[in-house]
Amino acid sequence: MRIGLITSAPDHPVLAATAALLTAGGHRVEVLDPTSGPDGPVHPPADVYLLKAHTPAALALARGLEERGVPVVNPVAATELCQDRLAMAELAREAGLPFAATRAAADPAELLAAVEAGELLLPIVVKSRHSRRHDLVARVDDSARLRSLTEEWPDEPVVAQPYLPSTGWDQKLWVVAGQLFCARRRSELAGPEHAELPGGEGGFGLAELSAERAAVALRAGEVFGLDVYGVDLLDGPGEPVVVDVNAFPGIRGQAGAPEALAALALRVGRAGSATGSAAGVPRQRADGTGTATPAPADAGPGAAAG
Repeated sequence: MRIGLITSAPDHPVLAATAALLTAGGHRVEVLDPTSGPDGPVHPPADVYLLKAHTPAALALARGLEERGVPVVNPVAATELCQDRLAMAELAREAGLPFAATRAAADPAELLAAVEAGELLLPIVVKSRHSRRHDLVARVDDSARLRSLTEEWPDEPVVAQPYLPSTGWDQKLWVVAGQLFCARRRSELAGPEHAELPGGEGGFGLAELSAERAAVALRAGEVFGLDVYGVDLLDGPGEPVVVDVNAFPGIRGQAGAPEALAALALRVGRAGSATGSAAGVPRQRADGTGTATPAPADAGPGAAAG
């Protein structure tokens, strides 16, 4: 089977490990770099593509493949939905997910005006509305900080969420075809009150993950039509609060993730070859059921190729 990677970084740890597993299983892995994309349609296309890049060029490349009936993981429409933080929040809350309250503004100046008018209470978290590398994500405790953002990001469409007290850590949950992985990482929004926290990653595994939080992560995949995704939750003993959903995140350092991803690629590729249809649209999973299909715990490329 031929598996395509849409990425400009094929050496990314999870992609490189997945490619090695697939190659060892006798499959061919091909890289489509969206930064130097093909002059025309890929012919013949691979059996399935893993969409790791989220740039406009990458999405256009993947969309062209979908239009030709080639399965793409995750589907382009689902990937794009996760890049619009307002649309993401609205869909999540409509579906009953415990997503942080989210308000949109044309720019930081509009938020500042709302704060000065008493319509918006601080502290808040301000983020670029459109998620991308090196976008705006900032904790705002006072008007002075918000005023500085209006100068640094004058024309940036933004969203605002209330800053909720936390431990200074985020719970990072990742899902590959229904298989859960997790870690606790220092929040980029940790403030002075968290100065004594160590940097990097804190001890946290599936044994510490509550059933409620696991269910929220799995439900997010159903709502957004994703097979490979991440869910960021505020750390703490209270009810879960989702602050972000990411299509095809890095999943670094998670034992078993490359095996799950390789098995998913083979399963979707075979299904696509059998039906001649693409992977679907948001809320439509790769297996066409609308729900995740967990891979068996030992389902590596060799098992999937049986």
